[in-house]
Amino acid sequence: MRRVKVAFFDVDHTVTTSGSMSRLLAYYHAALGHPRRDFEDRMCELKAMTAVGCPREAVNRAYYAGLEGLDAEVMAAMAGAWFDAELATGGFYHEPAVAELRRHQKHGAYVVLVSGSFPAPLRLIAEDLGADEFLCTVPCVERGRYTGDLDGPPMIGTAKADAALKVLLQRDVPARDSIAYGDHVSDLPLLRAAGSGVVVGGDHRLRTLASAEGWTLLPGTPPAPDLRLPAWSAPAHPSPWAARGRTAQPFVISARYDMSESA
Repeated sequence: MRRVKVAFFDVDHTVTTSGSMSRLLAYYHAALGHPRRDFEDRMCELKAMTAVGCPREAVNRAYYAGLEGLDAEVMAAMAGAWFDAELATGGFYHEPAVAELRRHQKHGAYVVLVSGSFPAPLRLIAEDLGADEFLCTVPCVERGRYTGDLDGPPMIGTAKADAALKVLLQRDVPARDSIAYGDHVSDLPLLRAAGSGVVVGGDHRLRTLASAEGWTLLPGTPPAPDLRLPAWSAPAHPSPWAARGRTAQPFVISARYDMSESA
C-alpha cells in the first residue's frame, strides 16, 4: 500500500456534523440582536434555491451575496464565540472522519481542509485540528465590510479538484499518493482528483459510485446537536435590513436551520 502524503478533507458534514456557514451566521445575528426572522427568511431562500435544483455553486454565491454590508471584523471575532459554543455541544466533530485525519497526521501526511465555507469559521477548525492548510471560498471585503462578491470561484465542485491539484503540484506529490474525503456528489471532482477516495455517508448515488470506484465508505454524520445562541436583545449594531420595532427572542438553532457548505 502506497504511503499517503497529502490528505484532503471536505469539512461540513464530513469532518463536522453541521454546516459552519449557516450556524455561524445565526450566531452572528443573535449576538448582535438582529431580528431572528431575518436569519430564518434567508435560510428559507437558500433552501428554496436548492429545492428547485439550482447548482450548488449558485447557492454558495447567493449565501455570500447575503453577507453584503456585514462587518468582516465583527464576523471574525464572533466566530471565536461561535466555535466555543459548537465545541460545548460535545458533538461538533464527526469522530470517524476525525480519526482518519489523526491517522494521516500520525503518519506524516500533509492535511488540507477543502470547503465552500469561508475563512472566519474554517481558520478555527483548521487550527483546532492541526490541519496544515485550508482552501475555501473567499468573500471580498472593502472598507471592513463584505461586498457580497467573491474573490475567485466558490470552492465547490471542480474548484475543489483544481485547488487540490495545485497543492499536489506545489508539493511535488503525485496524485496517486493522495486521498480525499467527501460527503456529497459535488465532492466527486475532488475525490477523483486524488489517488483514492473515501465517502462519508452520502446519498445512494454517491455510495454506488464509491462502490464502482473501489472507494472506502465511512458512516454519515449524526444529526448536529442543537446550538445555543446568545439571547437575542436590542442590537448593538443595527442590521442593514432590520425592520424597526421588532422584538427579538432567545432561541436555539437546531438541525432544521443547518445547511451544508452550499449555503
